[in-house]
Amino acid sequence: MSADREAFDRAVAAHRAELHAHCYRMLGSVHDADDAVQDALLAAWRGFAGFTGRGTVRAWLYQIATRACLRVLEQRPRRRLIADEPASDPRAPVAAMHREPVWLEPYPDDPAAQLAQREAVELAFVAALQHLPANQRAALLVTDVLGFAASEAAALLETSVASLNSALQRARKALADRTPAHSQQAELGALGDAGQRALVAAFIAAWQRADVDGLLALLARDVKFSMPPIPSWYDGRDAVAAFFAAQVFATPWRLIATRASGQLAFACYQGPALALGALNVIGLRGGEIVEMTGFLDPATHARLGIERILPGAR
Repeated sequence: MSADREAFDRAVAAHRAELHAHCYRMLGSVHDADDAVQDALLAAWRGFAGFTGRGTVRAWLYQIATRACLRVLEQRPRRRLIADEPASDPRAPVAAMHREPVWLEPYPDDPAAQLAQREAVELAFVAALQHLPANQRAALLVTDVLGFAASEAAALLETSVASLNSALQRARKALADRTPAHSQQAELGALGDAGQRALVAAFIAAWQRADVDGLLALLARDVKFSMPPIPSWYDGRDAVAAFFAAQVFATPWRLIATRASGQLAFACYQGPALALGALNVIGLRGGEIVEMTGFLDPATHARLGIERILPGAR
């Protein structure tokens, strides 16, 4: 390996993981983030010889990565949650899987991540970001998440401080209108370790027993349940109960507790073969489950490293 390549690898090593999380927040997709980071690091390597220490390596890398994300956003529609669509009738047949529009994906959990890092990959936060114009999204992430000062952020985004502050003001207001009052990290903290263990145990027990009443006891009245990339979703406790009784609990399940996007989640294994059917990520409010998102795409499961067959079932 050349000395230049070694110097480049050392320069980017400390930033690679956070660059990937930044690209995920910009794009709402682990797959797209993989591609954006790869493109950004290739561009950074090509330009490394010309980097003369103006500014920091971190700012330089984020500038390149943000540009890569903006190019992706010019080529495809924003990622969305299923709940952006009209709610479904639980008595109607479930819709077929739709690959378009492109749906938001969960992010792999990092047990070593700080609180702020976990909050910044929560589904509600990343979904709200996807509603912002690309320039506002970039401005908010570079300042409020990455912590660059206004002058640094403006230089990074190649705009004026006045334009940055204007975009930032609009982005903050739009985000406040679309995100819950408390992050999932705050909700989990309020539950405490014992409360989380009790909720997880009760959720698994109810699901595995096909106990609709037991599940209902854990749900908020306005709970939402969705299954991307199937566009059908169910709004409210009664609709969710009817759907689970008629559809979900018609087959046996085994659940394994895990985490994704900084939230409680469950790998759901289905049928006699105990094959992975869904990654169900839950959102909490006041100790109740207010949202369940069952990600069905096997490619999403693979990107999060979830076993395809229940461990020990082979």
